Amino acid sequence: MVRLLARVLLSDIATTKYTMKINIIPTNKLAILCMAFGVAMLAFTHNASALGFSDSSVVGDITPGAPADPSDVAGYINNMITLAPGTSDSFNGQTIHRSLNLFGSLPQADSNNSFSGTGTSVNLDVNGGGYTYLFAKYDGQNDHSVVWNVAGMTGTITIPGNGPDGYGLSGWILFRGGSSIPDGGTTVMLLGAALGALGMARRFLKS
Repeated sequence: MVRLLARVLLSDIATTKYTMKINIIPTNKLAILCMAFGVAMLAFTHNASALGFSDSSVVGDITPGAPADPSDVAGYINNMITLAPGTSDSFNGQTIHRSLNLFGSLPQADSNNSFSGTGTSVNLDVNGGGYTYLFAKYDGQNDHSVVWNVAGMTGTITIPGNGPDGYGLSGWILFRGGSSIPDGGTTVMLLGAALGALGMARRFLKS
C-alpha cells in the first residue's frame, strides 16, 4: 500500500513538473514569439510616406493616359485590374501595362468618388479619405501615367515630380473603389507568410 501511494505521488510530481515546463516560457523564446507575431501582422500592413515607380504598390502604367479626366481614367484603371500581372493590353487608344505586383483585391475605380490635384504632395485624407487608387499623369502625350494602390494609406504622401521618361508631373487623381475583383496571388502569399512565422514560433516553443 505504501509503495502504491509512493508511486502515485511520484507520478503526480512528474506530471506537475512536465506541466510547469510547458507553461513557463523562457524569456528568449517569448521574444521570438513576439517577433514572429509582429512579422505576421506586418504582412497585412500597407502604408508609405513616399511612392516611387518600383514600389510594391504600383498597379501599372498607361501610355499616354490622355484624356486624363476622371471618367476616362477610371476606365483605364478598370481595364488594368483585369489583366494578369506582367501583361499589357490596348484599350481606348491606350497601351495599358499591369505590373508584376499582386494585391489581395482590386476594387473598380469609381469616377464619381474621385479628387483631382497637382503637385508632388498628395493628401490621402482629403474629403474623408478612404481612397484606393492614385493616378499620376506626366506631361501630356510624352510620358507614362502611373497608377498606385493606396488602399489603407493615410496622411500626406509624396510622388515623383518627373515621370518614368523624365517629363514633369501634370496632375493626379485619387479614386475610391467600388466592387472588388479578386487578385488571389497576394492573399495566398500573405497568408503563407503569416502562417510560416507562427509555425516557426511554435517550433521554438516546443524545442
